[in-house]
Amino acid sequence: MAMRTTAVAAVAALTLLAAGEGAHSATAAPRAAAGECRVLAAGASTTAEQAVAAACEQIGVWYTWGGGHGPQPGPTYGQVDPSDPDSAHDPERLGFDCSGLVRYAYARAAGGDPLPGNAYHQFHAPQVRQRFTAAEGTAPLLPGDLLAWGSGGSIHHIAIYLGAGRMVEARESGTRITVADVRLGGDYAGAVRIAPPTQAPGTFSTWGTDVWTHQEPSTGSPRVHKFPGPTTVRVDCQKHAEPVTAEGYTNDAWSYLPEYRAWITNIYIKGPAWLDGVRTCP
Repeated sequence: MAMRTTAVAAVAALTLLAAGEGAHSATAAPRAAAGECRVLAAGASTTAEQAVAAACEQIGVWYTWGGGHGPQPGPTYGQVDPSDPDSAHDPERLGFDCSGLVRYAYARAAGGDPLPGNAYHQFHAPQVRQRFTAAEGTAPLLPGDLLAWGSGGSIHHIAIYLGAGRMVEARESGTRITVADVRLGGDYAGAVRIAPPTQAPGTFSTWGTDVWTHQEPSTGSPRVHKFPGPTTVRVDCQKHAEPVTAEGYTNDAWSYLPEYRAWITNIYIKGPAWLDGVRTCP
């Protein structure tokens, strides 16, 4: 369903009262004019404000399914989503899907590539500093927070909060990146706040392509998640388990990734064979 904004012919000195869904604080900034994309409230970190600015620069760029998930953050041509007829032209459109836009915005703001992966991975990223439930509405949120939709543990959409009940999002095929009112109904799942880079201890980067995590520290256990490229992960603990030989290395150390509830061989984590500063799993 395409999202469109109505042009305003003239704006007098009016005070717009927010009347959207959910609770809003008494000090919330006035609602932005239709389509306006910028930081709309105070209190966010510099990194979060820079992420908002980077996302807002992409207003009008196409939503394209799978867009923004190339080797480096940035717009890419999309793919056809077999479940969505509106995606037929996505391979011809240079742009972002929802998580591709979030990835790009925070890469621009923080440097590196802190939030690769899809909406689920970003909602459960090791960089998450604080979580907010759906029942809390928008009252505790700050610009740059990530809003998510999904149910039963599944997250299928993610957007960036601007403040004043507004967000910037890449919503669906056939539309362009736009500003919209926050949708608190339906399967809205809550929001997360991303820590500035210096506040995310215990994180490491994977390397390689198409690297699978496993349910247990063994290559014979069921696969859980696949990292298509280098990904920032949080390691809770490590243990000696099944020896693995890959990429010219042999190592029996495995690390537990709590956000994924999965194990990965230390061969695919940048650093020494036994990670410094990481505790041994019980």
